Amino acid sequence: MDLVPALEEPLKKVLGPPTAKVMAEHLGLHTVGDLLHHYPRRYEERGQLTHLADLPMDEHVTVVAMVADARLHTFASSKAPRGKGQRLEVTITDGNGRLQLVFFGAGVHKPHKELLPGTRAMFAGKVSVFNRRLQLAHPAYELLRGDAEETVETWAGALIPLYPATAKLESWKIGKAIQTVLPSAQEAVDPLPDSLREGRGLVSLPEALLKIHRPHTKADIDDARSRLKWDEAFVLQVALARRRHADAQLPAVARRPKPNGLLTAFDDRLPFTLTEGQQKVSKEIFDDLATEHPMHRLLQGEVGSGKAQPLDSLVLTPVGFRPMGDLRVGDEIVVPDGDIALIDGVYPQGEREVWRLILSDGSSVECDDEHLWIVGTSRGWDRGQAPKVMTTREIRLDAFKANGSSKWYLPTADPVDLGDDSGLPLDPYLFGLLLGDGSVRHHLRLATVDDEMSHGKFVPDEFKNTSIKNRLALLQGLLDTDGTVGKDGLSISLCSASRRLAEDVAWLVRSLGGRATVLPKKAAFNVSVALPDDYAPFRLTRKAEQVRSRPRYDTFRRGIRAVEHVGRKPVQCISVAHPSHAYVTDNFTVTHNTMVALRAMLATVDAGGQAAMLAPTEVLAQQHHRSIVEMMGDLAEGGMLGGSEHATKVVLLTGSMGTAARRQALLDLVTADAGIVIGTHALIEDKVQFHDLGLVVVDEQHRFGVEQRDALRGKGKQPPHLLVMTATPIPRTVAMTVFGDLETSVLDQLPAGRSPIASHVVPAADKPHFLARAWERVREEVENGHQAYVVCPRIGDAIDEPADPKKARKSAEDEAEKRPPLAVLEIADQLTKGPLSGLRVEVLHGRMHPDDKDAVMRRFAAGETHVLVATTVIEVGVNVPNATAMVIMDADRFGVSQLHQLRGRVGRGSAAGLCLLVTEMPEASAARQRLNAVASTLDGFELSRIDLEQRREGDVLGQAQSGARTSLKVLAVIEDEEVIAEAREEAVAVVEADPELENLPALRTALDALLDDEREQYLEKG
Repeated sequence: MDLVPALEEPLKKVLGPPTAKVMAEHLGLHTVGDLLHHYPRRYEERGQLTHLADLPMDEHVTVVAMVADARLHTFASSKAPRGKGQRLEVTITDGNGRLQLVFFGAGVHKPHKELLPGTRAMFAGKVSVFNRRLQLAHPAYELLRGDAEETVETWAGALIPLYPATAKLESWKIGKAIQTVLPSAQEAVDPLPDSLREGRGLVSLPEALLKIHRPHTKADIDDARSRLKWDEAFVLQVALARRRHADAQLPAVARRPKPNGLLTAFDDRLPFTLTEGQQKVSKEIFDDLATEHPMHRLLQGEVGSGKAQPLDSLVLTPVGFRPMGDLRVGDEIVVPDGDIALIDGVYPQGEREVWRLILSDGSSVECDDEHLWIVGTSRGWDRGQAPKVMTTREIRLDAFKANGSSKWYLPTADPVDLGDDSGLPLDPYLFGLLLGDGSVRHHLRLATVDDEMSHGKFVPDEFKNTSIKNRLALLQGLLDTDGTVGKDGLSISLCSASRRLAEDVAWLVRSLGGRATVLPKKAAFNVSVALPDDYAPFRLTRKAEQVRSRPRYDTFRRGIRAVEHVGRKPVQCISVAHPSHAYVTDNFTVTHNTMVALRAMLATVDAGGQAAMLAPTEVLAQQHHRSIVEMMGDLAEGGMLGGSEHATKVVLLTGSMGTAARRQALLDLVTADAGIVIGTHALIEDKVQFHDLGLVVVDEQHRFGVEQRDALRGKGKQPPHLLVMTATPIPRTVAMTVFGDLETSVLDQLPAGRSPIASHVVPAADKPHFLARAWERVREEVENGHQAYVVCPRIGDAIDEPADPKKARKSAEDEAEKRPPLAVLEIADQLTKGPLSGLRVEVLHGRMHPDDKDAVMRRFAAGETHVLVATTVIEVGVNVPNATAMVIMDADRFGVSQLHQLRGRVGRGSAAGLCLLVTEMPEASAARQRLNAVASTLDGFELSRIDLEQRREGDVLGQAQSGARTSLKVLAVIEDEEVIAEAREEAVAVVEADPELENLPALRTALDALLDDEREQYLEKG
């Protein structure tokens, strides 16, 4: 930041080549200035000792502690002189916890003399575990000795800076190196304008550098950090403000919608009233459009256009299928190409008319009339033509060819690994063999199967929600016993007396991208099986040799055979943060969804301009086009017979369009017949000319760079307005940094029809009476006619205990000598005999028999059970409006999104919900702070902040910081919201007064240091 000769001096000259090399390679420090800006991570008082209980495993740590005990052991060793080795075990303490240090061989002599009981020192090393105890092996150490004239109080209160260090360079060695270069801090040039520094009461930069490295008091540290945070926030915000200022100097055509025009006609047709939030955001956008400078606005949380599925329809996630009604913002789902994507919007749509699509293999899927499907004709798919995106209504009105066969075919989803491979009670191929020939029913007892086998065979969930390899092995086992190959070598089938097993086989085939149909026979069920060539159906040689490769035209796409009316059902719409906006629903069916920003485009058209929406793929462009045309109705039929008087034309422009259609689209744009165009990057090509481009809408995930923006600007008479959309909640400070060159509008999404949920942390270790009160609250809820959940991280049965001692040793709880997580079976037993005696308590977990699980859930849903003690299995498929209380045991063992999801199980009815987060973590611990934060809010934006706080700052900023010199060191993007907001205000004022910073050369220098090429490019892309 300070390009001054003294601070630019290479460390090699000042510290010598060996130290400089380690600093460069391991810490990215090259100059005196770099080292001065390598700030302490924290400080210890010599008289205070580091809390040893919270040390992280496998990390390099520095601790201040006192020696409690030191013992020298001898042991037989062939490598040691005279066959005897020496081991020194030193126990250090913080007054409560203890940590063992161990030294071997020749390394024992010096510590044996120096580390006497009562000695205080700094110790540095990697935390490991041995015999279930934490230890540091061969740590480096520095004794803490006082000067002869120091009083006890002065010595004890002295602050020791602890630096981000490495195994190659301990914290105290970094401190000594900084002591060497500290005099150069006086030459640091201050980037903050004097008026700002004085007005904010900030110390000078040289003083801040001295105080951060050599503080006398804690107030010195606060002064230094406050000042250095301002440096980082201010210089970054000046860079962004200059970008916004440069954009604001560009001319643009003001776009004011005319009264009673296209926008008014559209609003009048909306089946719902715009919310206050939507009206507020619309006003912000329309105010920007009305100025004579280009708008640059980020729109967060765009609302759904209502393409929905019933709450009981299924959506594929990385751990298997989950009901639509249980999905939350931030949950992971599987998209058709096998990627994992996040849900960035969940929109309950109340009750709607629902339709069922019957597919050619007999499977089905339900949705509303507006739901979108990616479809093509069989010939179109074979020729490689781009698929269409159609609504259910369009499909049911045009479902068949003239000969009565299916007209539309759905693509297949790529097979993906589900769940994990751990915990399978049996080799999947062997299980398939046993299941196929009936051995399971009579001879094999499995934790999850047991009695169910007497009612009919089936595939347990853990054998479904596993890897592709395991699912294929299971299927091969079944087919090797009960499968047959037809004479043509293509038709493969399996016969089973159990309908459930037949359906499970079909499920396995579809999960591998194949096609399966279940056909009932007189006394059995026949499953016809077709698998992609990548997956061999048999392992048995005599069967495998009969199988022939499938012809090229024999695909695995399923045709839509019929569309049936189901009736009214509660439905929900989700938005997927993935370029495809697609997901996988019931029976591995590919489906689609979208969010559309339309009113700003209509306002632009009303004002005589044209609006362009950029989509990253052709399929998405088609879907946006179809969706907008559908929403606008006859308002999208400009120049056509039957079009409304206010109508405009909405055209599609993609790279693969036919020549005639493309020529017509280009003509519509240049003549202004088309007010709205939806397209891919084909829009930016030289041939594309607009009559008067006024607005460009682009999705945040596909921000286009300066070249594309300039290319689009060249399309308009003057630069167009720009609206960047994201449906992901972005904390305000991240928006002000990562998206700092855009003004921000936020649409808050509040779920309708849900009761408030009060959340509290219950510190069971510090205040045991709080836990007793928690059980009293559960009793009170039951006495008031309600029900409760108790959630535990573990089941607690024999399978639960780790069998592999190596794996067992790796669990963080064992390593820290903590107890294992609380278990369902233990807690249920304790509650039944203790605080909840007399209440009907039942357990629910993933390893229960499916029938048992169903029975437990039925009793709980019917109100027969008062309290359900469960694992996180209740995240999925549980909707009991009468359940009002939840107690989460060992809540610190769950992630933020998991806690939020669990908490969403209560407060689903008219009565208020209560969620109690029980923990034994100490108050100062990071885990406890995270729980406090979760308890403090139900808001998605706030929770995204909390989640981001758990990550490193660089992860939050992504590209916004590049290189060690420019990364944020003291500024926390999430916590320092106030500083960033104030720095933004100051930066705007400075840039407005002096855009080129001619009167602020020191700030200009700091800015040049920040804006290396990569960062300059990033800001341009903004």
